[in-house]
Amino acid sequence: MPSSFHVESADGYERLMGRWSRKLAPMLIEFTGLEDGDRVLDVGCGTGSLTFTLAQTPGPREIAAIDYSPVFVEAAKRANTDPRISIQQADACALPFENDRFDRAMSLLVLHFVPETGKAVSEMARVVRPGGVVAAAVWDHYGGMSGMRMMWDTAVMLDDDALPLRRRYCFQPMMRPREMKRTFVAQGLSDVEETSLLVRMEYHSFDDYWEPIAAGEGPLGRYVAGLEPTKRRAVDAAVRSAYEAGEPDGPRSFASVAWACRGKVI
Repeated sequence: MPSSFHVESADGYERLMGRWSRKLAPMLIEFTGLEDGDRVLDVGCGTGSLTFTLAQTPGPREIAAIDYSPVFVEAAKRANTDPRISIQQADACALPFENDRFDRAMSLLVLHFVPETGKAVSEMARVVRPGGVVAAAVWDHYGGMSGMRMMWDTAVMLDDDALPLRRRYCFQPMMRPREMKRTFVAQGLSDVEETSLLVRMEYHSFDDYWEPIAAGEGPLGRYVAGLEPTKRRAVDAAVRSAYEAGEPDGPRSFASVAWACRGKVI
């Protein structure tokens, strides 16, 4: 089961999103809850934002992490120095663990890239013991990602081909209000709660914002990298103008909101 996230490099992902997912990770952990001695699974660990934040949190005795991308798995393994952590390549829709193996299963910024989202949630519930917790968070691309919407809303003014890509970006799985909650309930989880988590993406300059995208990382980067040169120059200039908004280039701050959901295994 492939992921729909486009990976160029682990370092590129860190600049595009990893630095922001590290801000979001403690909020998801707090929302999920942890107890001393918990065995925790990170589904879709990427470069390790949630995994390594869990390791800094008192309590977990074991942290298992999986990701579909060998690029991310290799990077996370290189960064790991904690004997409680194990990292392997695996499919979120076919987790390589026995039933009731964990106390918590979490997924940070992953479910919207999984084509069979319900199956992934079902697998998370399967490997968590009765009374344990399944939790996940995804960005609200349509209503909560002002910095990235700025790019797409600018691009569609110059390129009709960007219109279906913007729609796909804004309405990936789990991004509509209460969609994740309905999925959790449909997979048999109880006491399901949905909320919003907010962080700010702080950029030093336009280049700090644009270079990871321009390098081809993620769904935005894949679109930009595929533009022919004339249109690429026009999009680059227009997005720069939107970022600067009439002021000199420099730091900018964008509010970024994620949907988060948790439920208990019966």
